[in-house]
Formats: sequence, C-alpha cells, structure tokens
Amino acid sequence: MKVAVYYNNNDIRIEERPKPEISDGEILVKMKASGICGTDVMEWYRIKKAPRVLGHEIAGEIVESKSEKYKPGQRVFVSHHVPCNKCKYCSEGNHTACETLHKGNYDPGGFSEFIRIPKINVDNGTYLLPENVSYEEAAMIEPLACVARALRLINVKKGYIILVLGSGVSGLLNIQLAKLKGANVTATDINEYRLKKAKEFGADKVVNANNELNVKADRVVICTGALQAAKQAFECIDRKGTILFFAVPGKNIEIPNIDFWRNELTITSSYGAAPADLEESLDLIANKKINVKDMITHKLPLEKIQEGFKITADAKESLKVVLC
Repeated sequence: MKVAVYYNNNDIRIEERPKPEISDGEILVKMKASGICGTDVMEWYRIKKAPRVLGHEIAGEIVESKSEKYKPGQRVFVSHHVPCNKCKYCSEGNHTACETLHKGNYDPGGFSEFIRIPKINVDNGTYLLPENVSYEEAAMIEPLACVARALRLINVKKGYIILVLGSGVSGLLNIQLAKLKGANVTATDINEYRLKKAKEFGADKVVNANNELNVKADRVVICTGALQAAKQAFECIDRKGTILFFAVPGKNIEIPNIDFWRNELTITSSYGAAPADLEESLDLIANKKINVKDMITHKLPLEKIQEGFKITADAKESLKVVLC
C-alpha cells in the first residue's frame, strides 16, 4: 500500500509498505478522506518525530474486521487519540489529560491507503457515519470536536463578546460555534481572503490584525501561532475575561502580570477532544448546524500530499485541504 512519510514540510515521500495485519478486536480501514491539519505543517513541532506517517483526521470504509462491534462495508470516522476511561484524569472528566490519549494513535497514520485501528480506538473512538455525512465532511469531525471542547471550557454563551484571532480553519469553526451559542463575534487575520471567509461564516465584524483593535472581549480565542496575536489578546480582553490559547506560538510569550492580576484575567488552553466532544461534533455536522462542507477548498489524491502541505502552509486563498 502507499503511505506518505513526513521528513519535513518540503520532503514528504510516497513509499510502499505492506498492508497492516489486524488482531482480535481490531479493524482495517481504507482511507477515503484525510484532512491536513494546521498542526501537521508546524514544522518545529512535527520534525522532532520525523520520519513518520502523519494524519489524524480520517474517515473511511471498514474493509476487514475482527471486532464484534463493526463489520466490513461500514462507513466510519476514527479518532486517533482515545482515553483509557480508567485513570484519575478520565474519572474527573479530564480525558484529554489522560496519558493513554496522548500516547495512542492508529497504524501507521491517516496519510495512508489503509489504516489499522487498535482495539482501544475501536472501542473508544470509532463512530458510524450517517448517510448524509460525506467522507470529506467526516474528516472535519475531529477539528470541530476540538473547538466544541474549547468553547465549553471557557463557557461561551449568549450575549458574550468573543474575539477570534486568526481566521483559518480553526478560527472559522470557532466563529461558527460561538455564533451558534448566541455570542457576538469579532474576527481578525492579516489575509483578506480569510477575513472575507470569516464574514461569510458568520463573524459580526472582521478586522485586519495589522490595524488597531477597538474591542473589549469577554473571551479571546487565539487561533494563530503568531506572537503578535498573544499581545493583542491581552490588549483586548475585558476585566474578568478569559484568554484561550487554541493555538500556540513556537516561542514563549510575555504576560503583562500587573494587568493579569489587577483585572483578574484567566489564561487557559485547550488540547484535543474527548469522546463527548466528538459525539457533539458529529451531531452538529449531521444536523447541518455547522457548515464544514464549504470550508473544504481543496481535494487532492494522496500522491499529491506535498502540494497539499504547501497549500496549507502558505495559507493564502485556501482553507481546508483534504486528501481523498
């Protein structure tokens, strides 16, 4: 089978490997759609474990099964990270802090023709797709689930003023879900194409991030790794407000500690998604409450993954790139 092996952002090689063999409780999935995530092109983050097969936003068809729960021919979305549901973090509802979730994955990765799904992922992270959800839309379940968790953590609700810094894929998903919750949303970016898309996907106001931001927000969601965004977040957060790092810069940030103390600010982060978030995400997509279909701007075959990485990294007139 063909796999795309990541060496660095400019060196992704299509290689041949044997099709994985499955064991008891496992399934083999033929990849039908695999999204390229913004974190996949964060070279400083990914290159540490290179060479490897990346890809964690997959949907596909079961072609082999040794699980009593699933059978060949079924359409599924599969989560790459799943919790153990036994540790102290899981028992407290903090599934994304679970060590099993951080260490687990499927074999060899989502950028592959066939993927072996370990038993724990079969049991705790495999979801049947409704007929009205396409494979490409299903590849958006994991990114939307991460957003669902993030906005739940910071308690976004009706009437809140939300500032979303960065209007790439994660930013647009945050915009849509915040609007669904009844918030008033201002969005920023330095890319005019993405500012236009932010408006199309529901932002009440869009501002070029190079300009002054005259807003005092109840919640600021940082969806870009730009250091300037972190600075803007502290300038625009209202008293008692919360700044959420949905994305993080590759360097340490400075915290204006006097404002942080005097204005009783909260700074938090959100990583990944728990099973409940994935279920919520699938429901939102299946019931057409969140528009993910129109966020997919490019569909490419696995063999053109290098082109897909360039499109994603350049972040010009593009949003989501899906391999299919």
